[in-house]
Amino acid sequence: MSAGRSIGANATLGNGTVSSYAEFDQSGKPSAIGIVFQAGALDALPTANSDGHHCYDRNKDGKIDPQTECLASHERVIPLPGEAARRLDIPFKWVGLNWNPHGHIPPGVYDTPHFDVHFYIDPIEQIFAIKSGPCGPEFVRCDQFKLATRPLPPNYMPPDFKNVDAVAPAMGNHLIDPTSPEFKGKKFTRTWIYGVYDGRITFYEEMVTRDYLLSRPAACFPIKLPLAVGVRGYYPTQSCIRHLPQANEITVSLEGFTLREASAAAPAQSAR
Repeated sequence: MSAGRSIGANATLGNGTVSSYAEFDQSGKPSAIGIVFQAGALDALPTANSDGHHCYDRNKDGKIDPQTECLASHERVIPLPGEAARRLDIPFKWVGLNWNPHGHIPPGVYDTPHFDVHFYIDPIEQIFAIKSGPCGPEFVRCDQFKLATRPLPPNYMPPDFKNVDAVAPAMGNHLIDPTSPEFKGKKFTRTWIYGVYDGRITFYEEMVTRDYLLSRPAACFPIKLPLAVGVRGYYPTQSCIRHLPQANEITVSLEGFTLREASAAAPAQSAR
């Protein structure tokens, strides 16, 4: 599949570790950018609602309850290998991995234990500048909520995706695809999300349940692509989740890369 794997940063998770990685073909084109869950990483995961990051005094009682007033997630920041992150033709630079032991909104859809695997285009300092506050269902600063929900130019908007005001601190807004199986009565196993902020796509996201990872999958899923991109570079056409039995590892990766040229933003369509 590739000329070799480059390993990036790692973080402890459960009884193991999770690392970023990148693979390239003989010509230097990226063939996979992802994370690898090593043996034990899916065992003994945190069960508390939150790790106490990104908090806001929602009831204004002068104190913070880490389980009810902080982002309901456990986060890991995992930079990609330098072989990928330093390249100008690869827009993705780091991974934000969030473990959600009780899932998140909307109830009845994503409220099961799962991981949010964010492949970020925007730099860490810009993402973590999105602060907790009083606005929106995920409680962010009101001025940033307004920026995060600014519409994408129509040629940058992926087909079928829509804005549901799911703006989270230290992430941004999340566009969902209401045609996905989990919105049609099927049990949520994995799905694709686009992240946006201030009228641009800022991350690509594979969202996947722990149960699905433990089922030893070996599958790739097509990504619904926008008509155009604002930054030249290699972009994936599929998202893959694989159990590698010999190494006893599980990978979550962007694959099927194609080089896309930058296009100017199309003007917003006027209401009729």
